[in-house]
Amino acid sequence: MPSSVVTGAQWGDEGKGKIIDILSESSDYIIRYQGGNNAGHTVVIDGESFILHLIPSGILHKGKTCIIGNGVVVNPVALIDEIEKLNARGIKAGKNLLISEQAHIIFPYHWKMDELREIAKGRSKIGTTKRGIGPCYTDKVSRCGIRMADLLDVNIFSRKLKANLKEKNAILRNVYGFKGYSLATLSRQYMGYRKKIKGYIKDTTVIINKALDDKKRVLFEGAQGALLDVDFGTYPYVTSSNSTAGGACIGTGVGPSRIGKVIGVVKAYTTRVGEGPFPTEFSDKLMNIVRTKGKEFGATTGRPRRCGWFDALIVKHAVMVSGITEIVVTKLDVLDDLEKIKVCTGYTYRGKSFKTFPTNIEKLFKVKPQYEEWPGWMSDTSGVRSFNKLPRNAVGYLKRLSDLVGAKISMVSVGSERKQTLKL
Repeated sequence: MPSSVVTGAQWGDEGKGKIIDILSESSDYIIRYQGGNNAGHTVVIDGESFILHLIPSGILHKGKTCIIGNGVVVNPVALIDEIEKLNARGIKAGKNLLISEQAHIIFPYHWKMDELREIAKGRSKIGTTKRGIGPCYTDKVSRCGIRMADLLDVNIFSRKLKANLKEKNAILRNVYGFKGYSLATLSRQYMGYRKKIKGYIKDTTVIINKALDDKKRVLFEGAQGALLDVDFGTYPYVTSSNSTAGGACIGTGVGPSRIGKVIGVVKAYTTRVGEGPFPTEFSDKLMNIVRTKGKEFGATTGRPRRCGWFDALIVKHAVMVSGITEIVVTKLDVLDDLEKIKVCTGYTYRGKSFKTFPTNIEKLFKVKPQYEEWPGWMSDTSGVRSFNKLPRNAVGYLKRLSDLVGAKISMVSVGSERKQTLKL
């Protein structure tokens, strides 16, 4: 079957952008299925970095159709900015970019409520990016959201925006002491955005299914990672959508029987951004070493990522809930200088051993990781171009990761460039 899903198998930031970029070369359609501009995919081509927040990474290849699916929440300001920046660098979106008419729209009241709610939580904050993603998904589930199709009909858009502002302004004023937003101002702004993006808005569900009928090669692109999935992640320290592979069906309108393989992307170690439990987190000294070498700073917010040893339990959990058929290991080169490398194979809590990922969040904060220790390879892998040329200890480490998580390795990345990718 000519369709594949690429999904993160940790807490996001696994290097999916590069892998999607590589797989896009042999794909006809590349479709983003969830999240918003709270996520970022970084692709490096000949030393030049491209950071994409909403547009699928396939846009960097000519002749590919890139789709923002119905499962994505779209900030028009961010989308237009991304299109214009790509155009300025010689990459024209044009007919290559489509947006689902069922995708929901982010408004200023969404990101203001996101910010004010996070502030009000104090120490209980969850580490949101304050981009309005959660509140927009809340409106979607509450059945009061405004979609791209509504933007195309001025009367429907005005009616829905008026109803939303009546409620949102009351909450902002009475709960948070914020003055609220003007209907006339927002209407004028969003009608301006409408002029710039209306040509991209289509019934993408029909387009995607027809592409599959025609045996086109379709690549579904996820944002974040399985441990940030609203159902299967470390709730409530999660995103507001289904970032596991199942989200590809809901977020595009494609039935599960039409999905071929599922590719899970993992780092050779573990990172996460924001609050929440992280059993294998490094000490400060090692944190700084790995963070600096791995350039572990968020592509969207610039926030420093928390770093730790590879946690086989969370990846094994991701393999199960996403039905991952193969994994890609990125940033192996970041571990090149370490004499000893640890791998978490289980947890202990109050004397009890766990070999599966616990869903009790309070328990997860208190578990102690059980480690295997592996000898490092103390050799530069960034110039290696085939798997059999990797240092013996690096090969042993990778094979052990594969055994622990229950999925074969199909690619290994040893640097940010396209050419620094080893295909097995």
